[in-house]
Amino acid sequence: GAGHALEVFQAVAQPMLAEADIATTVFITERPHHAYEKVQDEDLSQWDTLVIMSGDGLLYEVVNGLMERPDWADAMKKPLCILPGGSGNALAASINYYAGNDHVTKKKLLTNCTFILCKGLHTQMDLVSLSTASGKRLFSFLGFGWGFISDVDIDSEKYRRLGNARFTVGTLQCLAKLRVYRGRLSYLPTVPEQGTPSPPGDPQAPIANGQAGLAPGALPEDSLLVPLSQPVPEHWTVVPEEEFVTVYAIYQSHLGTNLLMAPSAQLHDGCIHLFYLKAGISRVALLRIFLAMAKGTHLDLNCPHLCYVRVQAFRLEPRVASGIMTVDGEALTCEPVQGQVHSRLCRIISGS
Repeated sequence: GAGHALEVFQAVAQPMLAEADIATTVFITERPHHAYEKVQDEDLSQWDTLVIMSGDGLLYEVVNGLMERPDWADAMKKPLCILPGGSGNALAASINYYAGNDHVTKKKLLTNCTFILCKGLHTQMDLVSLSTASGKRLFSFLGFGWGFISDVDIDSEKYRRLGNARFTVGTLQCLAKLRVYRGRLSYLPTVPEQGTPSPPGDPQAPIANGQAGLAPGALPEDSLLVPLSQPVPEHWTVVPEEEFVTVYAIYQSHLGTNLLMAPSAQLHDGCIHLFYLKAGISRVALLRIFLAMAKGTHLDLNCPHLCYVRVQAFRLEPRVASGIMTVDGEALTCEPVQGQVHSRLCRIISGS
């Protein structure tokens, strides 16, 4: 974020934790991927909870570092906690929203999240496994994006000192140079759409999280996906349009502190909330959607260019390697990617 996470932690969160008689060990990251490396061989038994005080990017490092461990299945039972210390703070805003609290930002959001941490309640959280054409496999807790939203996220990095206001500046800049991205989007809906063939097997079978019957240390299997070199299965839906302004697959309620993108999302609802904006939308209509997203009323606008569907898995194949892709706010190489939800794969401190 703006670089003030430690000082804000010491001023706001640490006194609350001390009052609750909670002992803390503070570790300060010094470079990118530091947290990712740190958690891979750490003895986790010495702590009850791993608390990440940052934006969403540091939690992304921790999750993927834990998934690299041979004992990942046990490591992921250790409750994680997010305290907002960055500029986006989407998961912290989501946790606050799920707890039924009023919408707040900055110090008030940190106070609410620290209070939730002091109560010590935790629940399970879904993760999404993403596979890329270059062979990477990543685990994501927040969302995957391509196009306008990802452009705003990465292009506004240079304004980090502005905090959450960086996204407003970035949105206006990207609106001025609005671009269209060509690619093929396919998905497996949670409920079969009319006219699509039924999937093989039991249609009432629950979403597999791939953990049953695995060899020790083997990562969850992406049982809903076929290799990227093959066409998607027949029971998937292929979006007929191939020109987009943005594609965003989100699994939490908030995309940012002030962006309530998926109001119906839950920590373990077993689905990906897939949004895409088709080309042809005007700048005014696009701005109207983002302003409405502050209150989560963007779908009420009934914009014909905005599509929303709940899915179990998706695939995105860009026609050319242009545009920025992001996962949990971190930049990815633009290439074909697919993902599926894995139900209840980790634990997170929450209000209930």
